[in-house]
Amino acid sequence: MGKYLWFVIVAVLVAVMAPMAIADTPDDDAVTPVPVAEQRVSFPSTGLRDEATMVLVGAALIGLAAAVRRAA
Repeated sequence: MGKYLWFVIVAVLVAVMAPMAIADTPDDDAVTPVPVAEQRVSFPSTGLRDEATMVLVGAALIGLAAAVRRAA
């Protein structure tokens, strides 16, 4: 019972202190946004077809393994 009581006390303290710790942070509004460089990445149009092929091959292998297991 004592361990449970200490656990509850610690959990309540953490729950009460967490918002207070967040509230003590300095003003976030005073920070000016900094421009960030972005890199554009183009995806090949055949990427979806490759993924679909891998899914179909995987499903066929799973089916083949199930058939072999039933036959054994």
